[in-house]
Amino acid sequence: MNHEQRSLLLHSASRFPPPPGVKFSYGTAGFRADAAVLESTVFRVGILAALRSIQTGSTIGLMITASHNKVSDNGIKVADPSGGMLTQGWEPFADDLANSPDPDALIQLLEDFVKKENITLDGAPTAHVLLGRDTRPSGMLLVEAAKQGITSMMGAIFTDMGVVTTPQLHWMVRAKNKGIESSEGNYFDQLLTSFRCLLDYIPQGNSVSNEDDILIVDGADGVGGEKIEKLKTGLSGLRLEVRNSGGGVLNEGVGADFVQKEKVLPRGFGPADIGIRCASLDGDADRLVYFSILPDGNKISLVDGDKILSLFALFLKEQLSILNGAEDEKGNNSYQASLGVVQTAYANGASTDYLKQLGLEVVFTPTGVKYLHEKAAEFDIGIYFEANGHGTVLFSETFLSWLDIRSHELSLISKGSEQQKAALRLLATSQLINQAVGDALSGLLLVEAILQHKGWSIFKWNELYQDLPSRQLKVKVVDRTAVVTAKAETVVVSPIGVQEAIDTETAKYPQGRCFIRPSGTEDVVRVYAEALTQESADSLAHSVLRIVDQFLGGSSN
Repeated sequence: MNHEQRSLLLHSASRFPPPPGVKFSYGTAGFRADAAVLESTVFRVGILAALRSIQTGSTIGLMITASHNKVSDNGIKVADPSGGMLTQGWEPFADDLANSPDPDALIQLLEDFVKKENITLDGAPTAHVLLGRDTRPSGMLLVEAAKQGITSMMGAIFTDMGVVTTPQLHWMVRAKNKGIESSEGNYFDQLLTSFRCLLDYIPQGNSVSNEDDILIVDGADGVGGEKIEKLKTGLSGLRLEVRNSGGGVLNEGVGADFVQKEKVLPRGFGPADIGIRCASLDGDADRLVYFSILPDGNKISLVDGDKILSLFALFLKEQLSILNGAEDEKGNNSYQASLGVVQTAYANGASTDYLKQLGLEVVFTPTGVKYLHEKAAEFDIGIYFEANGHGTVLFSETFLSWLDIRSHELSLISKGSEQQKAALRLLATSQLINQAVGDALSGLLLVEAILQHKGWSIFKWNELYQDLPSRQLKVKVVDRTAVVTAKAETVVVSPIGVQEAIDTETAKYPQGRCFIRPSGTEDVVRVYAEALTQESADSLAHSVLRIVDQFLGGSSN
């Protein structure tokens, strides 16, 4: 690092002193905290993004959002060149950077890291960072801090994309690095074109009933509602009504997180909406759940991320079967694509059983989108979703290249055949779904296309399987690191004796399943239990909570 660069960093960093007594930790959601203490961290992540851009020779993204958190919170996360999350190898550096006590320590840390990573600053290609933010009032100030961080690396430039959904920003980074036009308009065009293509290839005779042809969307009073209003202007084949699109308090009594956890109506919905298909986005539009209002007008029937995953898996398996059906006889042109489903231990056991009954390969990872995404990428078509409504579908480049060629061949030898339509549906799905990250807007359009394709109402969809009753609890402990798990967090390795005690309790309940896992951020152990009845699930969860308390000490919540 030359003298000029060091002086620039010293000057800039001195304007953004870290808040006293606050320790930051970079996780799946990036850095997240009360917006009032985030300015120095956002400035420093701007530096990190510029370095990452120099190292990879690619555009990097910075999204300022706290997703489904309350409006006074904010956060910042990095989008890597693929449009995915920051590589895990850089997370410890992000922590050190955010917690560095003063400008001199910050520069020493940067010099050590640049040397360790063999990053050449002099004569390096221009660093480029795309910036996005959600609708939080604190966003504008934090964007300015990020800009200062980026430009404190000499020659680094940024492009401010303004107010966007988190998935849009990730999509833009991925598109930019693929050499594709990457504006918001391009994003909408891709979604609308691929959605229209899927509707064009709906089997004849399949259509939903007239009273079920409208979808009411809860926008969580965040950026998603605003963007759906824009999307609507070019949308055909689907009637949308948007509520909570910015007039109320962000995420307060609204949004996917609220609806999924509380299982109640979001603000602005009531008895007049009984029988109508409804969906809920979260504050930055990377989560999606569906629901219908029960006849009493006060409660909902939830269709969560597990059911969205099951719908996608069923549709994609059907299209692959159609595509490969006739060609298996001769073995010509056949590509046996691997189709896999990735879940965490929090997925409802009934969904896992349903997917396995379809003949699908189901694999488990530890909790966290970064683990799910990485595992899904191992398949030609990898589908992952968490029950909270965050998930997507990944298509391998190898499979898409083959599919493109096969689609062209079929257009020449059997144009209009079911095989050709299946190939076109699969290609359109790969364009509609956001392969960078979970995206409520693209996911919603894919759900709607599949429901129309199958001629299903939300009620028919919800009948795919019946969720097993479940209960989640947490217990405070002295030291969460004392709990060590294995097998995707489903088995306790340490302390010795805990797993045996859990197994003994679980065996008492029909279809019982229970696991514990330590929190990633606080001294808490989380308990998840399932059983045939809600009473049994509650009882099992409380029994296991007492086991944790006995072995590790603490108090429950």
